[in-house]
Amino acid sequence: MLAAAVIGYLSTRLRIVPIVGFLLAGVAIGPHALGLVESQQAIDVAAEVGVILLLFTIGIEFSLSRLAAMWRLIVIGGGLQVVLTVGVATAALAVFGVSWQVGVFTGFLVSLSSTAIVLRLLASRGETQTETGRTALAYLIFQDLAIVVMVLLVPMLGGEGGTALDVAVALGTAIGIVAVVLVVARWIMPRLLEVVARACSPEVFLLTVIAICFGTAYLTSLAGVSVSLGAFLAGMVVSESRHSEHALGEILPLQILFSATFFVSVGMLLDLGFVVANLPLVLAAVGGVLVVKSIATAVSAAVLRVRPAVLAGLSLLIVQVGEFSFVLERVGRDAGLTPAGLGEDGAQAFIAATVLLMVATPWLGAAGRGLGGAIERRGRRPGAPTPDLAGGDGGGARGHVIISGYGAATRSLAGDLATAGVPLVIVTLNPDGAAEAESDGHEVLRGDSTRQHILDRAGLAQARMVVIPEDDPETAQRIVSVVRTAAPHAAIVVRVDEPVDLDDLAAAGADRLVDTHRAGHAALTEAVLRGLAGPRPGPTRVDVHSIVTWRPDPEAPCPHTEMIVPVLPSAPGCQECLLEGSTWVHLRLCLSCGHVGCCDSSPRRHASAHYRQEEHAIAASVEPGEDWAWCYLDETLLNRVDVPATRF
Repeated sequence: MLAAAVIGYLSTRLRIVPIVGFLLAGVAIGPHALGLVESQQAIDVAAEVGVILLLFTIGIEFSLSRLAAMWRLIVIGGGLQVVLTVGVATAALAVFGVSWQVGVFTGFLVSLSSTAIVLRLLASRGETQTETGRTALAYLIFQDLAIVVMVLLVPMLGGEGGTALDVAVALGTAIGIVAVVLVVARWIMPRLLEVVARACSPEVFLLTVIAICFGTAYLTSLAGVSVSLGAFLAGMVVSESRHSEHALGEILPLQILFSATFFVSVGMLLDLGFVVANLPLVLAAVGGVLVVKSIATAVSAAVLRVRPAVLAGLSLLIVQVGEFSFVLERVGRDAGLTPAGLGEDGAQAFIAATVLLMVATPWLGAAGRGLGGAIERRGRRPGAPTPDLAGGDGGGARGHVIISGYGAATRSLAGDLATAGVPLVIVTLNPDGAAEAESDGHEVLRGDSTRQHILDRAGLAQARMVVIPEDDPETAQRIVSVVRTAAPHAAIVVRVDEPVDLDDLAAAGADRLVDTHRAGHAALTEAVLRGLAGPRPGPTRVDVHSIVTWRPDPEAPCPHTEMIVPVLPSAPGCQECLLEGSTWVHLRLCLSCGHVGCCDSSPRRHASAHYRQEEHAIAASVEPGEDWAWCYLDETLLNRVDVPATRF
């Protein structure tokens, strides 16, 4: 895993998909290179666990309703692509005297693409909702579902049975399993996860999700169906629950770990010595897959009348061989079948070609996108509008507010925002709070706000603001850190009942800390609405509900910076001037007690008078765009180093 982490990091720095880094890490540490890991059994176990968790999370993404809405692309497009790939591969191999059974088996292997690589590549480029992305997703769904038939047919191709009755029984078993899954998904699983979620125990919820994943995989294996498909079906079962996003958020770290292990294990299978010694065979395998699969994909897309630009991008995007093919290759090996009937050489050439195509996928996808763009530009009439590739379901800016939790403070804030016409999303783990928010008419996402995946589902990339009104300081700090890392543009407002851990919250990236202990819940609404409205012209007024945390440059020569603490402003302006009927030029904030006074350019100079009376040495400017403070004792100017980007 150390090698995977290091090479994955280097891949990210080089703008290469991390999965490619994991594959290369496996190549480097495998038994055919450095030999740091030699246990084939460990490789197999890691690969199987990785596939199970990978397909489980993919299954959660594919709800039954989503499958139904894409049925034409899935059934006709995906089905035709698989059938054509198998047919072309079988015919091509027949020319070289390869039996039709081996040809069909090889076609099965080639027809499957990498769901993990393609979907992650699309997500990283923000192209999941483009026409190319949706079409690729449909094809991948069919391939993932087709694996059940392939797993059932491969032993028959190898001579283990093969009568019509055997096929009918096997398919009937698979259909029966799917029927049971549908029943469980509709009527049992939502109730089960609801009960578990009400326990409000992350550990119990995670263990339940893992039990569903591996339990379903094991039960389907008893019926003769692959554990991989069982895990996929388990994910679809969970997808029908209102807590599916919560489940995905909990299982995702494990999925990332073990799927990384899976891709490392795939890379470990590559024998570099074999590649060098049999380079013509490996290159022929790579070229054959490229030609056969791109033609089959292009023809199937053309039947659906997909635009030429999308067709070109799709054909190169899913041209690689997928992770399921390794599972299928092992099934074929047990049945006496090898790729192209070449025995161990064929198996090694298949592994080498697959790994090389996986590594090349980002560049092939970019080439397909470039070719599609060139076709689009060439075929467009002058003055014609650019096609809407996103299909209207866009990733455009929503400008909404994400609120973590749904308690007393959130109810008041959400109601005020809804009245003001501000779109919002409630993210909460509490089943009662979620139900209450839904009954109040708010959009709700059940999940843990400390998980980036959950915040992404809530539209973090398009959110204008994230409000954290209900969480304890430690949890709030974790949420702030996640938001600031993933969405530097988003404003962050945190409600606190008392001034604790304010430096940590500010250092993590919180833009505004609102003390409702003194001012009540209305102060939170006021702070949020002010932040959404942006800066307003007019005389400077200090926000008396937001705690100010001010951290000076650690290299500052002033020895009195230890007097700086988080403070709550005492007044919106210079209170002494208001009482005396005087005016001020600029305002200064005492960083020891929160006193607001007028500057030395003002007639009364109440800020420096406060210093002389209280011996509070340092006061900061509160004027817009000014991030400095002044030490009256040393007459030293201090610069602020932790100021967040101005949003209010």
